[in-house]
Amino acid sequence: MRRPRLLAGLAGLALTGGLLAGALPAGAAEPDAAPARTQAAAASYSWKNVRVDGGGFVPGLVFNRTEKNLLYARTDIGGAYRWDQAGSAWVPLLDHIGWDDWGHTGVVSLASDTADPDRVYVAVGTYTNDWDPGTGAVLRSADRGATWQRADLPFKLGGNMPGRGMGERLAVDPHDNRILYLGAPSGNGLWRSTDSGATWAKVTSFTNPGGYQQDPTDTSGYNSDEQGIVWVTFDESTGGGTGAGATATKTIYVGVGDKENAVYRSTDAGATWTRLAGQPTGHLAHKGVLDAGNGYLYLAYSDTAGPYDGGKGKVYRYATATGEWKDITPVAEADTYHGFSGLTVDRQHPGTVMVSAYSSWWPDTQLFRTTDSGTTWTRAWDYSAYPTRSNRYTMDVSSVPWLTWGGDPAPPEQAPKLGWMTEALEIDPFDSDRMLYGTGATVYGTTELTRWDTNTNFTIRPMVKGLEETAVLDLVSPPSGAPLISALGDVGGFRHTDLGAVPPMMFTAPNFTSTTSLDYAETKPDVLVRSGHLDGGPRVAFSTDNGAHWFAGQEPAGVTGGGTVAAAADGGRFVWSPEGTAGVHAATGYGTSWTPSAGIPAGATVESDRVDPKTFYGFHGGTFYASADGGLTFTAKATGLPAKGNVRFKAVPGRKGDIWLAGGAPDAAYGLWHSTDGGATFTKVSGVDQADAVGFGKAAPNASYPALYSSAKIGGVRGIFRSTDAGATWVRVNDDAHQWGWTGATITGDPRVYGRVYVATNGRGIIYGDTSETGGGDGGTDPGTPPAGACKVAYRITNQWQGGFQADVTVTNTSATAWTGWTLGWTFPAGQTVGQMWNATPAGTGSAVTAKNAGWNGAVAAGGSASFGFTGSWTGSNPVPAVFTLGGATCSAA
Repeated sequence: MRRPRLLAGLAGLALTGGLLAGALPAGAAEPDAAPARTQAAAASYSWKNVRVDGGGFVPGLVFNRTEKNLLYARTDIGGAYRWDQAGSAWVPLLDHIGWDDWGHTGVVSLASDTADPDRVYVAVGTYTNDWDPGTGAVLRSADRGATWQRADLPFKLGGNMPGRGMGERLAVDPHDNRILYLGAPSGNGLWRSTDSGATWAKVTSFTNPGGYQQDPTDTSGYNSDEQGIVWVTFDESTGGGTGAGATATKTIYVGVGDKENAVYRSTDAGATWTRLAGQPTGHLAHKGVLDAGNGYLYLAYSDTAGPYDGGKGKVYRYATATGEWKDITPVAEADTYHGFSGLTVDRQHPGTVMVSAYSSWWPDTQLFRTTDSGTTWTRAWDYSAYPTRSNRYTMDVSSVPWLTWGGDPAPPEQAPKLGWMTEALEIDPFDSDRMLYGTGATVYGTTELTRWDTNTNFTIRPMVKGLEETAVLDLVSPPSGAPLISALGDVGGFRHTDLGAVPPMMFTAPNFTSTTSLDYAETKPDVLVRSGHLDGGPRVAFSTDNGAHWFAGQEPAGVTGGGTVAAAADGGRFVWSPEGTAGVHAATGYGTSWTPSAGIPAGATVESDRVDPKTFYGFHGGTFYASADGGLTFTAKATGLPAKGNVRFKAVPGRKGDIWLAGGAPDAAYGLWHSTDGGATFTKVSGVDQADAVGFGKAAPNASYPALYSSAKIGGVRGIFRSTDAGATWVRVNDDAHQWGWTGATITGDPRVYGRVYVATNGRGIIYGDTSETGGGDGGTDPGTPPAGACKVAYRITNQWQGGFQADVTVTNTSATAWTGWTLGWTFPAGQTVGQMWNATPAGTGSAVTAKNAGWNGAVAAGGSASFGFTGSWTGSNPVPAVFTLGGATCSAA
């Protein structure tokens, strides 16, 4: 099934781009309330992902070739990750990126330094057209992504543009690691840094800018942008030494977005460049991977830039010593209906090469493998007798069961699929049995790859834990049932009964490609409605069991997309404002018939009153609307509200006519408004500079009004804010290390857990925060009584570099009673401090540290253990802590 990558969207970000930077907004005409007071910070918050595991396109995987198990992943809109071998999970590296730089969550390329494995670089920027108002940058880290420095570029980069699966466009010279190259799009050519990424200059001797355009007629600039320089590969056999006495690598190959001139070479360390003679033409070289030992450059070609399309392709082998080109395409040209992209060499056995048919959507993607440098090939699957397939592999998706999409397709299709958009494909350079590849929804892998060569079945599993890449469009947290229900791009959405566990299945029956809106009946929360995108419809669905099962409704003529939908407080009626020409409609029952609503324009955003089942609200173009007859007729109420930018509003549970409205644009009205009379009048909350989403959660202890949450700018600071006194004062609950780019789509508190807030991101999935304040959340699990003693701790420094280190910690339950939660404490003896921690939540200050279990590893059986890891800083020395405590008692050393 074809599932193009949601951009949250090509439409959405095109609109929101104007919201993300600029001067403070002008005030609205309504009188202001008393100025809101802000506090610098709330009590400590811990932040985690609501687990989905994957959900988006992973176009790049990068192994470091000198350090085992050092592996990175890049995503098109969700940042970059580093693999944690001990925890078998990915660690996010770019959560510090803030609102104004949201485009830097799109990673177009990543490079890991082989000479100094602590160094890693990412080239960031999401769009090269005007959807992204910022320019691109290269971020550099000397501590594996724990901290970053930034070099801004004078042009844009396109992490979510056509061709994003090609590469890698960014490369570090393996001999002189001060030298990096970056291939730029949009006619900007080839760029070089000679100071480890701090500054960049154009390589003027490289004159082909790569002018291929996916669709030259596209006036948006998205498909019509020039591909540019698409990969850089060094021939490490032509350099001299490493470190201070190194000489730069002499021979460099560069791939160009030009079907007639796709590959160039320099033999003088980049001083001059020559088109490789005799090269094939008519295709784009997606990848160029060099086997320097045997002197072969392998190239995977497609007739388009991808990642969705490609109808023809080739695979070639170039002999670097003789200049011989050899067509080693695994499939006869007459039989190709796809391009080739994913390409990898087994560094332990360089004659072994694999390539992917990345654009083979039906019946499945294909992987090809050769052990003789391309003379003969075998496939991951073949037809035994059409349509029956014979697979060399078994798919085990038990850890992420939704990857079947709830499907039971007819042969030759299978569920789950082997994949689609398979442009990232890598064999571990230290382990011939380990292979990973990215798809449009996940990272798959195996640790049994060499069984392929003996015709022995091997198992492919998701290797995606910790990598959360969904674009979040709506969230609801009902007062009973599942704590969270989500509307997501590309994968529809989920009912989250356990925030720390992967849901078994996304919404099905119908299965929307993207769910755009969700609502539940306030006094009957088992009744839900959702709307979304689906080719051919229906685009609205209902549930009567809290989202566990769904059934489709009917839709009026003229619907083209999901729009927004609202459920009456008692679940007896619904109002839907779909995309298209249909306009706003109302229905009693479950959408078997719809009646056009009068008095409200098409495209309005709709919501329901949370007390009166006949009252619904709408907003469009600066005017607020209300209906008192179940959505059949609306009346214009307040005017002078933001008419520009995105606006979102919600009614407060348990309070009739109590409404909060957020939104606007920097060059117009922008902020937060409050109405207590059903939208007849609104008061602008003074002191809230900008606000983009508003939600409600359980009231603070001794408070009666629900806690308010907003993705906002208050006191000149962007962040996630909370108010416990109806908007009179606000505290920022996130920090600069936890910003997640753009968070303006939706936000909600939890009505059952004080302090818990669910934050929507555009590519980093659903983030939720819990507070350590009295009455606050516990991280998604009930820790019970913290265990005391009867524990054993193994503390191991797994890597150390100047000023920094990485450590793994395993805590074992040596008691006779199971734990339902744990908190481990220690004090560093030499002033060390924790930087980033995974599989546990850190607290404490300075050298005093506590690590609390994550949601998924709090339960530890008697005799069982839990593990976590962290990066830290040190000066002088880095001794192991002498004492670890659990529940106030000392643990023994393992």
